[in-house]
Amino acid sequence: MTKPQLTPTQGILVAIDIGKTRNEVLIEIPGQARRRRLTVLNTRADYDRLIDLLSGLGQPVTCAFEATGNYHRPLAWRLLQAGFTVRLISSLALARTREALHNGWDKNDPKDAQVALHMLRIGASQHYHDPLAAGLNDIQEVSKTHEAISKAKTEVLHRIRTYHLPSTFPRSAVFAITAEAIGSLPSSTASQPLAASRP
Repeated sequence: MTKPQLTPTQGILVAIDIGKTRNEVLIEIPGQARRRRLTVLNTRADYDRLIDLLSGLGQPVTCAFEATGNYHRPLAWRLLQAGFTVRLISSLALARTREALHNGWDKNDPKDAQVALHMLRIGASQHYHDPLAAGLNDIQEVSKTHEAISKAKTEVLHRIRTYHLPSTFPRSAVFAITAEAIGSLPSSTASQPLAASRP
């Protein structure tokens, strides 16, 4: 069975630690011992500056990042439009690898970029599928909306059950416990009437 090589053996590797206002970029160029570090703000001008820098190196570019909320989407879109290969690194895998490499769980942006570059180099990354480019943006937004509504509904139901109902009807807790007890009984005994609790 063949094993696919996700990371090209030749070319420039770029690891990006995504942030809300700025991104830490680490660039590894073949044949150079030192890596280049940049800070790129989340602005169009800085994105253009990064893309011009990478395009000017004249080699194939593979970029990798950890998805962070929705902050990664504009930069990923610009990198894909520039013709670069874009990879996604799992948040859990990045955290475990950082812990193993640095013998601790403390984190900072430059360290995360170093760990992401290591994971890109060994091929521990996934293909990045941009939802806008793939035509899945609407489905993703509906899915996120459904998740938010489901969480809000669950919060309201728990709030009613644990706060509002007991404070409004103090004796209602007895009925809730009895209903749960009846639900946990085997089906043969659930239909039988409960014995009186008071003599």
